[in-house]
Amino acid sequence: MSCPLQQNRVELDNLCKVRSYVSDTLCQQNDFELGVFRITERVLMRHQQPCGILFCLHGPRSVKLTAVWEMDNNSVLFYGSTGERVQKTKLSTAPALAASGV
Repeated sequence: MSCPLQQNRVELDNLCKVRSYVSDTLCQQNDFELGVFRITERVLMRHQQPCGILFCLHGPRSVKLTAVWEMDNNSVLFYGSTGERVQKTKLSTAPALAASGV
């Protein structure tokens, strides 16, 4: 039996706040200490245009946890260590990607 998908709505008006929210959420979901594990990101492209960002938290024992900010839907999808989607967060305001230097 699978757990229901958790859905939230938050106000994050810049990419720095999105990064922090993603890192904090991934750590809280997995009982990791905040700020201890490295998080990487990669801009996702579609037709040579950015369409989102893939975040990956590199946890203990080679555990990798991911989240994807979908620019089209302005939402962040969180995935567990086995690849299952565990949370969806709708952003109230779309942060600017170009102004962030990504």
